[in-house]
Amino acid sequence: MAKEKQISPQKAEEQKAYNEYVKEVTPTHSLPKNMAKAFLVGGMICIIGQGILHYCDTMGLDKDTAGSWCSLLLVLLSVILTGLNLYPKIANFGGAGALVPITGFANSVAAPSIEFKKEGQVFGIGCKIFTIAGPVILFGIFSSWVLGLIYWIGDRFAIF
Repeated sequence: MAKEKQISPQKAEEQKAYNEYVKEVTPTHSLPKNMAKAFLVGGMICIIGQGILHYCDTMGLDKDTAGSWCSLLLVLLSVILTGLNLYPKIANFGGAGALVPITGFANSVAAPSIEFKKEGQVFGIGCKIFTIAGPVILFGIFSSWVLGLIYWIGDRFAIF
């Protein structure tokens, strides 16, 4: 027979007060509101990208070159905003809308390098720059290798 642990009235009151405190300080989130903010921020990033593509088109660049310039300028803008400590505020407001596009990836590379620069070039920036982006790069390269291998096997043996 297991002994039931008796909770003293004082302990129960402390637990109740703690639970009320947790409920009070825990932020509440509205999914529709967060989705709307993500849509707004992600849409603004896309509008900026589309503006860059349109400008490159008026300059007479082909589609591939214009896409390269668009990616380059969006990454540059993201890194500049990260350096000015503005992109984290945008990401905090827009959530996934700011973190999913290429600008979020640039932010995830730039932010740790800025944060750890005081530890030096090698142990600070060099070791921490890919803290967040490293796994994305690793699994992106690995999955592309696996898919390439599957494609090669399918092409080689006329499976596909």
